[in-house]
Amino acid sequence: MSETLQTAIVGATGYSGAELARILARHPHVKPPIRLRQPNVANSGKPTKRTDGFSPAGMHDAIEGFSWSALQQADVQLLFLATPHEASRSLVPEVLARGMRAIDLSGAWRLKEASNRTVYGFHDSDPEAAAALDAQAVYGLPELHSTQIKDATLVANPGCYATSVILALAPLFASNLVDESRGVVSDSKSGVSGAGKEPTARTHFVTVSDNLSAYSLFSHRHVGEIVEQLGIETPNLTFTPHLLPIPRGILSTLYVHLKDRKTPSDIEACFRTFYQGKPWVRVFSTPNLPEIRFSLHTNYCDIGFCLDQDGRRLVLVSCLDNLVKGAAGQAVQNMNLMYGWPEEAGLQ
Repeated sequence: MSETLQTAIVGATGYSGAELARILARHPHVKPPIRLRQPNVANSGKPTKRTDGFSPAGMHDAIEGFSWSALQQADVQLLFLATPHEASRSLVPEVLARGMRAIDLSGAWRLKEASNRTVYGFHDSDPEAAAALDAQAVYGLPELHSTQIKDATLVANPGCYATSVILALAPLFASNLVDESRGVVSDSKSGVSGAGKEPTARTHFVTVSDNLSAYSLFSHRHVGEIVEQLGIETPNLTFTPHLLPIPRGILSTLYVHLKDRKTPSDIEACFRTFYQGKPWVRVFSTPNLPEIRFSLHTNYCDIGFCLDQDGRRLVLVSCLDNLVKGAAGQAVQNMNLMYGWPEEAGLQ
């Protein structure tokens, strides 16, 4: 099929941005993406270029400086933002005002409840306009919101941890099977790339290697996404993220109690019915369980479970690649829905 869509990636030098560039370079329905460095929001003037070690075949061989005029001249129709939350919060209003659609990989527009957004500490120059965009933004989890994504001008790509947790729990909550009063526990572990490319003391090799550590207990930014999308009361969710000494991948182990006694066949049927026709979720039959290695470098979220003999204590295991289904791949999946292409396009 002929190339039809010109995209650009802002923040193409980060892990998610580079992964996104790699995927888009082979997409059958788009032109090679224009790759842009994160702008200084206060100054987006004449573009500059520098060579970069990452240049997939058929793609521009340079990272360009950010420029609105350059985007207009290139007839960019869709802008991917792989930028920090604050940068995306500032850029998106102008993106939409200039007639482009946006898929934002940051947390800038994911949350509907102001109380959940306080963790980001946003200071909007135009609070009323920001509130309107908060209401307009569509949470970009295709398995839950494909209809809204198709017509969206602003898609807020979900967080990687949140994707693994929500997809594992959504079928159970949709069927009203979970006894929320007993609490929901998520023990989630991610590779180091989930912390971003900017080096910190926590992500140095000497800290990460041969180590496993928990962080952001009761304060992780993805909690708001989980409770909003599933309708859980925040006090009923315990989410603990951990840093694994591996480059990429997420494994979330979730513990729930069911309202009524169920069989393994009941649980499997619940998942298979909910995800029927959803190409990027693989449901494992018990007693088989997902592992990180099965979903690495793919856009799959793998889900398995084990039900206790009492028929009510249920353990779920959810695995995905944090840079693909947890970021860039899911962004492309959202793009495919927005432009009427198969969800698998460019991702197989």
